[in-house]
Amino acid sequence: MMPWEAPASSVGPRGAPTQRTTQPIVTGTSVLGLKYKDGVMLAADTLASYGTLAMFKDVERLHKVSDTTLVGAGGEFSDFQKLQHIIGDLTGDDTNLDDGFKHAPSEIFHYLRAVMYQRRNKMNPLWNNLLVAGFKDGESFLGSVDLIGTAYEEDFLATGFGSYLATPIFRKKWRPDMEEGEARELLEECLRVLFYRDCRALNKIQIAKATAEGTFVSPAYTLATSWESASFATVKGGLDGDGGW
Repeated sequence: MMPWEAPASSVGPRGAPTQRTTQPIVTGTSVLGLKYKDGVMLAADTLASYGTLAMFKDVERLHKVSDTTLVGAGGEFSDFQKLQHIIGDLTGDDTNLDDGFKHAPSEIFHYLRAVMYQRRNKMNPLWNNLLVAGFKDGESFLGSVDLIGTAYEEDFLATGFGSYLATPIFRKKWRPDMEEGEARELLEECLRVLFYRDCRALNKIQIAKATAEGTFVSPAYTLATSWESASFATVKGGLDGDGGW
């Protein structure tokens, strides 16, 4: 047993009380997801911020669980790494048993809901908002789980700041019969808006999809942006320049 796997004690080193994480430190922002005609798609940027510092710009927050399931995470990145190990143990059991059974996306979703709720009840939550997406037996799946175990399914979802800025765009433009190209374009539009408006967002992104052919996570690529809008270009606050020294 490794030191970090030892049972939690009510007393820490030198008699100090055991402490829990009360504030995430290295965090990712929004994850977006939607169903479309042939499957389901997730999108997220590759930034992990250290407080307010845009520190790690090549972080992958979309995880391929299996040929049917994807998970995307916002929040504390080290907690997401812990969840990746937990999910890996579950899917590893599928491989080791070698009986042809693979957990469905909905089963992964409900398992993560139980994990997050159990950690919340121990007053030691995993500080993540998760989107679980998948495609199996001709059915698309998309669900959300947060750090206290609140879970629900929907045709389109967004976590973090995206729940405020991307959801209205989804409501206006999403259709259940969208082609793959249209779904990607809509996600890119939402991520571009988040880059403009969310100071924890980046224009370097990844897209992931789950279809009847399997799951795929794209390499990171950079969104084209424009800062010529009047709201960005107009000098504000009576300043002579951009406000710099």
